[in-house]
Amino acid sequence: MPVHPIFLSLRRRSMRCLIAVALLGVAFLGQTAIAQTYPAKPVRVVVAFTAGGTTDLLARLVAQQLSEKLKQQFVIDNRPGAGGNIGTEAVVRAAPDGYTLIVNSVGPIALNPTLYPKLGYNPLTDLVPMVQIAEVPNVLVVNASLGIKSMEEFLAYARANQGKLNYGSTGVGTSAHLAGYILGKRMDVEATHIAYKGADALRDLLAGRVQYMFATIPSVMPHIMAGRLRPLAVSSARRSRALPDVPTVAEKGFPGFEAGSWFGFFAPKGTPEAVVAQINKAVNEIIGLPAMEKQLIREGADPVGGSAAQFAQFVQREHDKWQKIVRESGAVAE
Repeated sequence: MPVHPIFLSLRRRSMRCLIAVALLGVAFLGQTAIAQTYPAKPVRVVVAFTAGGTTDLLARLVAQQLSEKLKQQFVIDNRPGAGGNIGTEAVVRAAPDGYTLIVNSVGPIALNPTLYPKLGYNPLTDLVPMVQIAEVPNVLVVNASLGIKSMEEFLAYARANQGKLNYGSTGVGTSAHLAGYILGKRMDVEATHIAYKGADALRDLLAGRVQYMFATIPSVMPHIMAGRLRPLAVSSARRSRALPDVPTVAEKGFPGFEAGSWFGFFAPKGTPEAVVAQINKAVNEIIGLPAMEKQLIREGADPVGGSAAQFAQFVQREHDKWQKIVRESGAVAE
């Protein structure tokens, strides 16, 4: 007996629904299985900078705790070069299986897409933000021998020495360079930017060859404690918990000034959501531990945490903000 076309149509729809439900079930079971077994082997955590820097320090602190918490080794792999692009691209090209991650920062993620005109990848679309570890404000420091003790005194000194001052940074287009550029514009002070590689900037500041610079708090904290450098203001929206007595630049007459560094975990595009969720949960728990929180603050980092979605939104805002500043400054990677 022939089947009426209406019943054939209903049967096809039912089959499609059953297939869709089955596929969803397979996907759910797959994600569940990944969550239950991950990590089943050591995880490589790339740091796109040399050992001993702020990114490396924070990555090692958290990776050690992840190893203990998830019962598998999280091994740091330093891959420096090209302003963080070499290590970042290595992760972009890695298998999206959760076994190659990167702890990255404002430079490679938010600055370099504009700073490097021919970047071979897009960190905003080729990487998945997993969780933010911390914010690390830049702090404006001067050599203590100048006798400058406050932001007000610095402003008077800079305006009295118009065109005569040098400020250092760890490279063209870094947040340290652009923070100095923005401050000069806001102060209406002309100063010469001197770009260095790595720790050479700090050495010349200590030697008096440059008069001031913005630097990450961890990199200069020992010199601040020893009295060799004087902290005048931090570049973040709020005061740093590591230097609670140091005002923000915004507090000192420059509202809206915000030019700090930040750090977080990223994974290659396509990494299973279950892995992203597991790392997010673990890192939030780790940086929420009282002992870890105290250690991060002692190192000059303000713990952040939050969801992967919140971190992704933050990263996009940072990219948009720095894109405008880089273009205005005319900075181009050498």
